[in-house]
Amino acid sequence: MTKYFQPEIECADPAELKKIQSEKLVKQVWHVWNNVPYYRAKMEAKGVTPEDIHGVEDLHKLPFLSKADLKEAYPYGLMGCPRKDVVRIHSTSGTTGKRVIAFYTKEDLDMWSDCTARAIMAAGGDENDVVQVCYGYGLFTGGSGLNDGSHKVGCMTLPMSSGNTERQLQFMVDLGATILCCTPSYAAYLGESIKEAGIRDKIQLKAGIFGAEAWSEEMRRDIQNSLGIKAYDIYGLTELTGPGVSFECEEQSGMHINEDHFVAEIIDPETEEVLPEGSVGELVFTSLDKIGFPMIRYRTRDICVLHREKCSCGRTFIKMGKPMGRSDDMLIIKGVNVFPSQIEAVLLEEGFPANYQIIVDRVNNSDTLEVQVEMTPELFSDNLGKISDVEKQLIGSLKAMLGIYAKVRLVAPKSIARSEGKAVRVIDKRKI
Repeated sequence: MTKYFQPEIECADPAELKKIQSEKLVKQVWHVWNNVPYYRAKMEAKGVTPEDIHGVEDLHKLPFLSKADLKEAYPYGLMGCPRKDVVRIHSTSGTTGKRVIAFYTKEDLDMWSDCTARAIMAAGGDENDVVQVCYGYGLFTGGSGLNDGSHKVGCMTLPMSSGNTERQLQFMVDLGATILCCTPSYAAYLGESIKEAGIRDKIQLKAGIFGAEAWSEEMRRDIQNSLGIKAYDIYGLTELTGPGVSFECEEQSGMHINEDHFVAEIIDPETEEVLPEGSVGELVFTSLDKIGFPMIRYRTRDICVLHREKCSCGRTFIKMGKPMGRSDDMLIIKGVNVFPSQIEAVLLEEGFPANYQIIVDRVNNSDTLEVQVEMTPELFSDNLGKISDVEKQLIGSLKAMLGIYAKVRLVAPKSIARSEGKAVRVIDKRKI
């Protein structure tokens, strides 16, 4: 039986949802105009004032925010309220430079926990469940987000955090955990550990809510089989709230976006033009009622599709597909979207180190794709036949992943130029 946390919102008429979004957007634009000088300056530079925004149909008039803006405004430049009203922060890992620090008021935390409560109930949870949260706590949003949502639903919550697998399994068995919340990779590891420990018959899990990493349908099937559960996807990012921006229902055909709190757009990452529903493009989010860190038209860099077909679960929220990759590294080759991360995944799976170069060219009006891969020291020899066999194997694996032919050339170890900054993975010679 389908369960809802707030059915009057989750199953609202789309026209009513649009009305809610429009009212909140107008209020939010005024809030940002009056309280965030950084964004007000961007609006003024674009010649836009709050009087120009009457509803979501005017959203396209507003300027974008990007990760570069967040770095420039660090740490307090995008805070939307007095510091005394902020009760918590969360932060990204900062692997690409300055951390993103997001600020939360009590109202923001209440809104966020509503979102994750919806996700738990969409996965079949209710007050009778035992929710084991194995996402990290602290600055990372995962643990706190699902923890608070579990409280809202009324579940018994096990705030395990990540790691210490022996203890995870002990509590899972002894306390009868029924819903698991963690990264998909850790869920897969727990499945292996349960099998090795011979305790599969003692596990009472029925569902898992997995996010914070990209994962495939193949991985979903493996996790479902190993844990005997139904595995649900969840999406979020620190800049908005963390997990719960969108969530999967029993249909497992995309994640419902909490449209009363977030407006999603798909844009062409090059032209910044808003694309029609069903188009592949970059996902952009506007937070409609977050006070402490209000994001308007934030470019996520995630590539995906939005669609609003009728869902068997009864929810009317628009759905987003799994992110396909990042707009800042997407190549279009012979009309196909290709991401270096896809090629890297194949090479790692085949046992090669992640040192490679992608060369794209156009010959006789047709795109060509070549992947140069450094050999392992063991393979580097005069055995040309063996090298040729490995190249053919990689060609087949890449064709299966990408859907198009890629020439593979194995090169000597350390022959691909190193860079002191980010590695130069792609050389695009096309004149386009």
